[in-house]
Amino acid sequence: MSAVMKRFPLRLDTRNGVVDMTHGSGGRAMAQLIEELFHKHLDNDLLRQANDQAAFEIQAGRMVMSTDAHVISPLFFPGGNIGSLAVHGTINDVAMSGARPLYLAASFILEEGFPLADLEKIVVSMGEAARQTGVPVVTGDTKVVERGKGDGVFITTTGIGVVPKDIQISGDRARPGDAILVNGSIGDHGVAIMSSRANLQFTTRIESDSAALHELIAIMVNVVPDIHCLRDPTRGGLATTLNELAFQSRVGMTLDEAAIPIKPAVSAACELLGLDPLYVANEGKLICICPEADAQQLLETMQQHPLGREAAIIGRVQNDPNSFVQMKTRFGGQRVVDWLVGEPLPRIC
Repeated sequence: MSAVMKRFPLRLDTRNGVVDMTHGSGGRAMAQLIEELFHKHLDNDLLRQANDQAAFEIQAGRMVMSTDAHVISPLFFPGGNIGSLAVHGTINDVAMSGARPLYLAASFILEEGFPLADLEKIVVSMGEAARQTGVPVVTGDTKVVERGKGDGVFITTTGIGVVPKDIQISGDRARPGDAILVNGSIGDHGVAIMSSRANLQFTTRIESDSAALHELIAIMVNVVPDIHCLRDPTRGGLATTLNELAFQSRVGMTLDEAAIPIKPAVSAACELLGLDPLYVANEGKLICICPEADAQQLLETMQQHPLGREAAIIGRVQNDPNSFVQMKTRFGGQRVVDWLVGEPLPRIC
């Protein structure tokens, strides 16, 4: 008889069972949920110690830490689910400093009545994403709230990493004359979420771009150590993220609309939904600002990586005391690209 069978006479029913309040009580039911579901699919040496914390050796360099709460609706969408998204999103937040992500912590808030089969799919997805990226979930927590007081599953992930001492990537380092690059087409994630939420069918399947970007960033930093800014344009999309960077650095920016990569299907879907793709969320894209002299070499490096094949130089940084982001349109005009106003795409990450 296995150790699990000795401890729990009846196996967790992940086919037909649901989350109930005892799974958050701290007792036997909670221990069984953690052991037979979370530990099973997120397994690694540190998590297996089953402590309330994870202890690890400190590595040379500056430590980086980020945390992110994921409340996406729907939980499952074309190209991923809340589990893989929680891993990718926090890895990317850590990596945008030029750091190598090392470990993740995960906190789950589960609603009473949520199917265990769906929970297992989410945790399996998290485990697969963690193994593929080489960034394990080493500690975590689980809470259960009463039926009607949650929305299935909320996940908060915290990540830590280490950045070499000679790398200085920050949102306040953009300088006039710098080039602005993106690693690929924008708007995929937000449109995939909205189309799934509204049950819209398009001729071309639109999938989330959710992906971990740390390996691409490591290659970029190795080729051009003097990258000034990195940022992932998630909520608020490309437009809002560029406004954030312009404000932080006290500079302006000019974009070339024709240079910004957008898939035709995403563009068409945005037109149908009344959305501007510049403001639609992404989960596998980055904005890079670097010296003009390094831009072409960096672009070619990005295009050699699977997550950067559609990379493009989309604009330049300029002097502007008002920190405006402007765009040259396809028709030869110019318009201001302002911050996002309102909430056109709720619950996208």
